[in-house]
Amino acid sequence: MTIGTKQSQQLKKLGVVKRSAVTLSTAELIQTSFLPEAPRFPLVVKPKAEGLELAEWGKANREWIHSTLYQHGAILFRGFAIGGASGLERFIQSTSTQWAEYREPATPRKQVSGNIFTSTEYPPERIIFLHNENSHCDSWPAKLYFLCETPAIEGGETPLADCRSLYARLDPAIKEKFLARKILYVRHFGGDFGFSWKTVFGAESPSEVDNYCSNHGMQAEWRGDGTLRVRYVRPAALRHPVTGDAVWFNHGTFFNVANLDQSARETLLSQCAPEELPYNTYYGDGSLIEPSVVEYLRNAYLAETIRFPYEKGDMVLVDNMLVAHGRSSFKGPRRVLVGMSDPIQSTSSTLQL
Repeated sequence: MTIGTKQSQQLKKLGVVKRSAVTLSTAELIQTSFLPEAPRFPLVVKPKAEGLELAEWGKANREWIHSTLYQHGAILFRGFAIGGASGLERFIQSTSTQWAEYREPATPRKQVSGNIFTSTEYPPERIIFLHNENSHCDSWPAKLYFLCETPAIEGGETPLADCRSLYARLDPAIKEKFLARKILYVRHFGGDFGFSWKTVFGAESPSEVDNYCSNHGMQAEWRGDGTLRVRYVRPAALRHPVTGDAVWFNHGTFFNVANLDQSARETLLSQCAPEELPYNTYYGDGSLIEPSVVEYLRNAYLAETIRFPYEKGDMVLVDNMLVAHGRSSFKGPRRVLVGMSDPIQSTSSTLQL
């Protein structure tokens, strides 16, 4: 669809002039499509004219963005004027209600500005398996925002997987076992791997850790050698609070030692006993999740995964409960900024299946 000269000039002006509202309809300002390599999601949204500021457009089209996100699970904004970290922060503020913090970290990232961070600082040759941010915690962000400032020369995608489809595809016997038993997470602090308990819990003393754990449904065990073991049980699946869809939502596969590639797993187990792994998962009753089940779940995630190459300036908005994300290995420089918003509390009755 072509647009006239007058309308084109009006669209370009919108990108540089602050307005309280957009006077043109959503359909007149943007065009939507899907990528050939990802025909179901994310929905691709592009401006019809150069210079349209994403934060300003987002502020005027907040409800459309929300309803579209609930339908597709993820939106790729491509070709908008964003303005780096500060522009990303403005867009998040225009489409969200509250900032969400990165809880109980397991991987490193750097603060860029305010509430904006780099994506996980992890060796480029390693992949980050699919997961839902903070799904092992008792609160998590509803929305994730990924801004690609520098695409990798090769690889470096943010793979996505639909958690509604993932839930539906799982073998009923395996799924029911997890629904009944839930998932036990075990984290060990004090060895040579992973973060310290001070970093993870933002604490300076064991008593502060004990208080945190008590307030968040976790059991803290201080061992004779000075190390700390934390155990907690969380659901394997939940119901989305807005759409009502059942979603597979957990870190059970991501944190399980059997999910590591063989080299990493052998290296880790050669240097620490199974009970001293920095993190691992079990059925909620403490029994071992069979390696064959971990492999089955891993393959189920991969079967639902889509990926697409980043272009400079791409901004991907993800509903954190509807869609899991990861990171491909890559070559060359890569810089992706991340922001998180609208925390959801696990105590909400709408979440229970």
